[in-house]
Amino acid sequence: MDTKSARRMAIRAAGEWNMGRVRQREQRVDSYYGCDVFDQRVMRERLPKAVYRKLRRMIDRGERMSPDLADIVAAAMKDWSIERGATHYTHWFQPLTGMTAEKHDALVVPDGQGGMLFALSGSDLVQGEPDASSFPSGGLRATFEARGYTAWDATSPAFIRRGDNNATLVIPTAFVSWTGAALDLKTPLLRSIDALSKQAMRALRIFGTEEGISRIGTTVGAEQEYFLVDANLYHARPDLMICDRTLFGAPPPKGQQLDDHYFGTIPDRVLSFMAEVEQELYAVGIPIKTRHNEVAPGQYEIAPQFEMANVACDHQMVVMEVLETVAPRFGLRAIMHEKPFAGLNGSGKHNNWSMVTDTGVNLLDPQEDTHTNMEFMFFLCAVLRAVDLHADLLRAAIASAGNDHRLGANEAPPAIISIFLGDMLTDLIEQLQRGTPRRTIKGGAMDLGARTLPQLPRHSGDRNRTSPFAFTGNKFEFRAVGSSATVAWPNTIINTIVAESLDYMCSELEKGLGKRPTDAKLETVIKALFKRVIKEHRKVVFNGDNYTEEWHIEAEKRGLPNLKDCVMALPVLRSAKTAALFRKYKVLDKAELTSRVNVFFERYAQQLQIEAETMVMLARQQILPAAVRQLRDLGQAIEAAQDAGGVACEELQTELAELADLIGQFRTAAVALADAQKGAPEDPEKAARYFKQNVQPLMITLRELGDTLEGRVSNELWPLPSYRELLFIK
Repeated sequence: MDTKSARRMAIRAAGEWNMGRVRQREQRVDSYYGCDVFDQRVMRERLPKAVYRKLRRMIDRGERMSPDLADIVAAAMKDWSIERGATHYTHWFQPLTGMTAEKHDALVVPDGQGGMLFALSGSDLVQGEPDASSFPSGGLRATFEARGYTAWDATSPAFIRRGDNNATLVIPTAFVSWTGAALDLKTPLLRSIDALSKQAMRALRIFGTEEGISRIGTTVGAEQEYFLVDANLYHARPDLMICDRTLFGAPPPKGQQLDDHYFGTIPDRVLSFMAEVEQELYAVGIPIKTRHNEVAPGQYEIAPQFEMANVACDHQMVVMEVLETVAPRFGLRAIMHEKPFAGLNGSGKHNNWSMVTDTGVNLLDPQEDTHTNMEFMFFLCAVLRAVDLHADLLRAAIASAGNDHRLGANEAPPAIISIFLGDMLTDLIEQLQRGTPRRTIKGGAMDLGARTLPQLPRHSGDRNRTSPFAFTGNKFEFRAVGSSATVAWPNTIINTIVAESLDYMCSELEKGLGKRPTDAKLETVIKALFKRVIKEHRKVVFNGDNYTEEWHIEAEKRGLPNLKDCVMALPVLRSAKTAALFRKYKVLDKAELTSRVNVFFERYAQQLQIEAETMVMLARQQILPAAVRQLRDLGQAIEAAQDAGGVACEELQTELAELADLIGQFRTAAVALADAQKGAPEDPEKAARYFKQNVQPLMITLRELGDTLEGRVSNELWPLPSYRELLFIK
């Protein structure tokens, strides 16, 4: 589609939606919450009571499923799904691509007598066998070693995904190789939850509060930021289509400087899109809580309620898929990239994390009179120690080519990992370091000065939106996760480092308590432990503005790592310290960890290569021809003016010379970028370093020249929809 047609169609589409001239869309899904989810309610209705109790016990305690139980559950799931129109089922998994994968198998099979019947056996439910050869393995498997297995994750509810003329039973699974090595993101996550549960249960036994509790999990609430652009304009931007971000684009006169988009009125077309997204997510059991405009024009956010971590991670992938599949129905395209538009806020995925018992107790809830709650302070100190010891690993958890554009850009936390605790908790750890805590700072109430307004309770501490790892009431918010990323990997790392910290602190307490522990001895030993942990690790606490240069200087003095990009961050995963950590808690063995490092480096290099090739294509096929036409038109105008009356046209001649020089620089930069890509080595890490050092600077130069050209070339000739159109046609 040419740019002129795209502009006309986009303006018309936005006008029709916002003027209300488009017919009401048919409701595509049942509005009943959870209607297409094989959840606890459905299992209770469909399974014999004894089977249901056994299945719930297995799920709650993380026990393995027997073949007999699997057969009964599979039969019930099959009947339920075909009643809802399903004709196929799929084992849905998360390979190392960072996306989801699925292969559909028919629920219909021959009956041996010329007819057909529906069937789903227990073995079909529990185990699948997709081809593993074409998924990234980072050296774990050779191409000819194709066998892979999917294993049902019974803790994550199956659900039905609907299309216009189809319905598929989706079974969440893990994905491993023939040797049992993890080829996915879910298997390590589940292992990390087990590791944390084991160590947290030790802590509860020390405190004598373990009665009735058999397991501890983690909860996650992942907020998703994204951009929406008109589909017509999107299809006229090859860089958006291929790379999910704009590689050229001059800034518009108005961006986000007026702060008028944030929490503003949601445009009609966008609100209609959001409503349908929510309907589809409700139907598959995803509890969406909020929707609103974000900071940048064209940027929005959707956020769910908290769920258990592995379910939340599955649901987060579904959220992204639904955003992307629903948007075209409204003439829109959803963009998940961390930095689709230069000069504007990028998009993140705030990962809200906590620990909870299977009886529903949040272990990071300070409750009233926090200074008397030794158990809370124990878990708080464990997190504090974990983040300080493994700040480099947390940084590696969110390393990606897209996130490199966003972190530290005065819109997202910097690459320096620190913790925000707020006034109340900071005061508390200072008291702990001195000795026995005596008080808990209270927030009080605010009188708003008008009789008709209520007094509002004031929290005991403010929020800090610049902090990468902030305590926000009863959870930690890891704000540095990129918008296009899965949250499974960051949560795997958080769980593992906290498990290690709990292990250390429990061991110290057990050693100090000896064989005859008493409450008095526990109080003495734990206060000494708190003092030592806080003294050694409070350097990671920072409650100020993380964007300032002063903080960067201070962080360096404190010895906090500042790993500014992927090439600096990812090698941490190769360290002996990291390998020992994952091996000790049985989350990843050395080969599994090495494979992930290779995959991450390879993906980084490939993304930069794709972007560089796309830039060269745009430069040669679209921008240069448009600029040359502008040069030709300008030259013809000067010649015509001189022929008409001998007009000197000195200023136009200067413009002509400057434009010719700019075009020459642009062409030279495009050639240099094309040539630079030819020297990339094959080794993933070396290739990543090569593209970072030798290719990315040339991309920046080419972009600067291209954006300057955009300001010199007529809008009629410029081949790409502008930022003004992409961001403001809604």
